[in-house]
Amino acid sequence: MKKFNVTGICTPAEDYMVNIHDKITQIKKLVDDGSYFTINRARQYGKTTTLYELRKYIKDDYTAVKISFEDLGEDCFESDKNFCAAFMELIHEALQLMDIETDYTEKWLNYDVQTFKSLSRHITNMCRDKKIVLMIDEVDKISNNKVFLHFLSLLRSKFLTRKSGDDYTFHSVILAGVYDIKNIKLKMINEGLYTPAETETKIYNSPWNIAVDFEVDMSFNPAEIATMLNEYEADHNTGMDIGAISDEIYKYTNGYPFLVSRICQRIDEKLDKNWTIDGIQEVVQILLKEENTLFADLIKNIENYSDLKNILYELLFLGKDKSFNIDNPTIKLGYMFGYFKDENNQIKISNRIFEMRIYNYFISHNEISGEMNVKIPQKSEIVENGRFNMELCLQKFAQHYAEIYSIKDIEFLERHGGLLFLSYLKPLINGHGFFYIESQTNDFKIDIIVSYESEQFIVELKIWHGPKYQKSAYAQLANYLKIKNADTGFLLTFDFRKESNKERKAEWIEIDGKKIFDIII
Repeated sequence: MKKFNVTGICTPAEDYMVNIHDKITQIKKLVDDGSYFTINRARQYGKTTTLYELRKYIKDDYTAVKISFEDLGEDCFESDKNFCAAFMELIHEALQLMDIETDYTEKWLNYDVQTFKSLSRHITNMCRDKKIVLMIDEVDKISNNKVFLHFLSLLRSKFLTRKSGDDYTFHSVILAGVYDIKNIKLKMINEGLYTPAETETKIYNSPWNIAVDFEVDMSFNPAEIATMLNEYEADHNTGMDIGAISDEIYKYTNGYPFLVSRICQRIDEKLDKNWTIDGIQEVVQILLKEENTLFADLIKNIENYSDLKNILYELLFLGKDKSFNIDNPTIKLGYMFGYFKDENNQIKISNRIFEMRIYNYFISHNEISGEMNVKIPQKSEIVENGRFNMELCLQKFAQHYAEIYSIKDIEFLERHGGLLFLSYLKPLINGHGFFYIESQTNDFKIDIIVSYESEQFIVELKIWHGPKYQKSAYAQLANYLKIKNADTGFLLTFDFRKESNKERKAEWIEIDGKKIFDIII
C-alpha cells in the first residue's frame, strides 16, 4: 500500500506523489539546450526526488549520471589526486547500475588520472561519443572545499571551449543544493572560510558564472496538490472535498513540498483520515509542536544569523515594510533558506507554518529569558463552556498592561507591544487553537487570526495616531471582516503618548453592519 513520504526520495510505485511532469519537462528543456545550472532550493524541497524523476524522463536521450560526494569523507578533498580518483569511482559506480556497455563503464576508472589537467583530458575522451548529463546532489555540503571549487572551474573552462568547438565535455551539468554556487561566496563568508575580499578575488568570478538561471517553480500549487489527493482518494474513498482540501493545505504551506506531504501524512496516519478543514487545522497544531530537521534548521539559522533574526522580528512584530532586495546578503540568505518570498517587491514570510513557528520561537525565547514578565490568567477565566471569550481576554490583557508597565517603559513597549500580547495569548489557546498573521503593513498594523476549536477571531493590533486614523482603522477592519465573511472583529490599539494624554477605553461599536470591540490601552 502506498504512503505519504517525507524522507528521502519519493517514488511513484511506493509513495503518493504530486504530479511534477510539467516541472520535469521544463527542466528537460534546459538539458536539451546543453545548459549548466543549479537547482538551488531550500531544505526538503524535493530536489533529490526531482533529479530522480528527471533521470527517468531523459534516459532515452541521454546518459544521466547522478552522484553525491556527501558520504565520502574529507579525505577525497585532501588533494587533486584523491578527488580525481573519487570522482571517477562515483561515475563508475553510477554507470554500473545503468544499462551501459561494460567496456565504457570500466574505462572511467583510469588510475593514471591524478591531476585536474589529466582529468580534463579524460573527460574529453569519455564524452566524445556520448551525451552525458552529470547530476551532483547535495553540492553545498561540500562546496566550501577549495578542491571542489577548482573542479567547478575545470567544468567551466571545458564548457567554454566546447562552445567554441574545441573540446568535448558533459552535455549538461546540474548541481543541486540550498546555496546557488554562483553565490557560494555568501556561504564561504558565513562559515569563515574566506574573507569577503578573498571571495571577490579568488572565488566569485571563477567557478560557476556560466550557469543559466533556474526559474522552475518547484512549489506545489493547489491543482498539483490535488493530483496527489486524487490518487489517495482512489485507494481510500474517504469522500473528501479534494478541491477544498488542496486549497486549505496550500493556504498554510504555500506549496512547500515537505509541509504539504507532512500534513497529508499526519492526517492519514494520526488523525484517522480526517480529511476536513478542521482536520487540517488540527494537524497544523501538531506540526507547530513537532521537532523535525526542517524546523531544527529554521531555529538554528535564526540563532546563527543575527541580521536575519532582526529582519524577521521587524517583519512580524513591528509590521515594517521591507523591500525585497536580493542584493542584500541577509535577504538573499532568507530567500535561499526558503523563509522569505517576494510579494510585490516586499519581503513576506514564505508560508503560514513557518510564520507561526517563528512567532512561537520569539515568544518562547522571551518567556524563557524573562524579558516580557507576562502574567497569564487561568485558562478557566477566559474559556467559558468550551468557548474562548476574546473580549474578556483583551480586557484582562489591558489590566495586566496597565499594572505592569509605566511611562518609563514606552521605548520598550513600542518595540515589543505585539510580542507582549502574543506572549499573553499563546498559553491561553495552546492545546485547542493557534494563531497566524494574515497581513502586516507599516505603522505597526498586524491582523491576527485566532483559531480556537471551531471558532475564529479577527484581532487587529495598531498604534494610536489620533481620532482621524482611528476612524479609518474602524473602516479598514469592517471591510476586512466583509472579506473574511465575519460579523465581529477586535481592535487593540496601543497608545504610547504621555500618561496625561492617553485615551483608554473598551467598548463595542458598529460600523457598516459589523460589530467591533474597540479597546485602547
